[in-house]
Amino acid sequence: MATDPITKTGFLALQAELNRLWKVERPRVTEEVSVAAAQGDRSENAEYIYGKKKLREIDRKIRHLTKRLEALTVVEPEPSQLGRIFFGAWFTIEDEDGGESTYRIVGTDELELARKQISVRSPLARALLGKRVGDSVQVERPRGNTEVSVLRVWYPSAEEP
Repeated sequence: MATDPITKTGFLALQAELNRLWKVERPRVTEEVSVAAAQGDRSENAEYIYGKKKLREIDRKIRHLTKRLEALTVVEPEPSQLGRIFFGAWFTIEDEDGGESTYRIVGTDELELARKQISVRSPLARALLGKRVGDSVQVERPRGNTEVSVLRVWYPSAEEP
């Protein structure tokens, strides 16, 4: 049963990673193990031992990604959500000190702070869900609560990566 939300971009990225593991990495490592196995005594063959370990890691990642993809639901914005902060939205906020920050609300599988993508389960995202430009809200954070104001809300178009 699919229950965890993910953006279309995030889902496609996970599918691409699974495809890469199946079609590129696993065949390459399998070939390396085959070549190493042909060299004779496997018990002392470092290339063979390392290759088998690498193959197990790849298989573990494949199983994990396969299960995750089955548990995910691609969530796309509804026309009625436009102008308000919901899953998949980009937004810019201003804090009490006048500092501006821009983030996108995404699923836990695509969380990447370096790309300004925050989890839908984060305190900031939860506090801002449903808000629109001009709204202010108190947000809990480790160094104390702060008030933020919504300056801008937008959803990526189908052409954007």
